[in-house]
Amino acid sequence: MNDEIFMRAAIEEAKRAWILDEVPIGAVIVHEDEIVAKGFNLRESLQTTLSHAELIAIQEANTKTGSWRLEDCTLYVTLEPCPMCAGAIVQSRMKRVVYGAPDPKAGCAGTLMNLLDEPRFNHQVEVTKDILKDECASLLKEFFRELRNRKK
Repeated sequence: MNDEIFMRAAIEEAKRAWILDEVPIGAVIVHEDEIVAKGFNLRESLQTTLSHAELIAIQEANTKTGSWRLEDCTLYVTLEPCPMCAGAIVQSRMKRVVYGAPDPKAGCAGTLMNLLDEPRFNHQVEVTKDILKDECASLLKEFFRELRNRKK
């Protein structure tokens, strides 16, 4: 039940991205049933490769907790993490990742590969997938449909 509540908060972050004409991907980080950080995609606005929702949320969580280690935290994100974000999640020692829609082009939490559960790394992350999957996927589909229609 909590997974759906926190995924809805991530969806709200994704909608904030959409308002800025960013791909609607949102993330929240939870510690002891409290949201400690939020982020949404800002790659187009900032023109930086690293401006993914997960990385923005991780940076905010680091600042708020005063630590690079997020060992007792869960990241909720609307789209399956890419290789860059999966690496940052492992490096932050995140306990768990919950994602909505799978990413068949870049998903590294089980779709293309699972960097979060790679036994050769010194840390593995528990993964829960498909939470509010249809809602998360439909947000992305609607955004790209609207974008294509504007380009016509």
